Amino acid sequence: MKTLKLALLGAAGALALGGAAQAQEAESKPFDLTFNIGAATEYVFRGVSQTDEDPQIFGGVDATLGSIGYAGVWLSNVDFLDSTTMEYDIYGGIKPVAGPVTLDLGFIYYGYANQPSGADYDNWEIKLAGSVPAGPATVTAAVFYSPDGFGAADESAYYELSGSTSISEKLSLSAAVGRQTYDGPGDYTTWNIGLGYALTSNVGVDVRYYDTSEHDFGKLYESRLVASIKATF
Repeated sequence: MKTLKLALLGAAGALALGGAAQAQEAESKPFDLTFNIGAATEYVFRGVSQTDEDPQIFGGVDATLGSIGYAGVWLSNVDFLDSTTMEYDIYGGIKPVAGPVTLDLGFIYYGYANQPSGADYDNWEIKLAGSVPAGPATVTAAVFYSPDGFGAADESAYYELSGSTSISEKLSLSAAVGRQTYDGPGDYTTWNIGLGYALTSNVGVDVRYYDTSEHDFGKLYESRLVASIKATF
């Protein structure tokens, strides 16, 4: 997540819910907290390794606000080959429903602990996404915009199309393709595909292949296979 970082665990979109069902859920649970903790062989964000190809430990908490609002905090180790040790994300938004479409209007703040002086890693994005059911699958289109991106990047935008479907009661398939753009050089395309498996009602694993269009940018942009496990409670 990053939110967005949920793609690391194979969550490629939310199912659209009917208004009556949402109203019933809101009445029974006006406020709910969910905690998560997990590990991965590597932290990959938008196709690029954030841990210099080393393992990741992450965790967070998500708050559901009635039937429409959400907020959360997420933490992970990072390795940028400098003094930076941790990423912390703060996010929130609303999910109104319009017919078969579930919208997601939100923001994400990316902060970095112990970053070098002048690195300017901290940044934020606004998010606009929409999910629709497509037969047995769910398809999601999303746009993320930042007026001042990570590090030296100025204005940036990320566009993504993703989909997910259940293969069986415990097995799911998801994939995504995205385009990262900047007001300047550095644009690239990324894609991923993976399988998720529910070990229990609270623990899931994911095995995912990532790649980008710009291997010339260095090893962090090259193809990789990532395995992860996540527990929610």
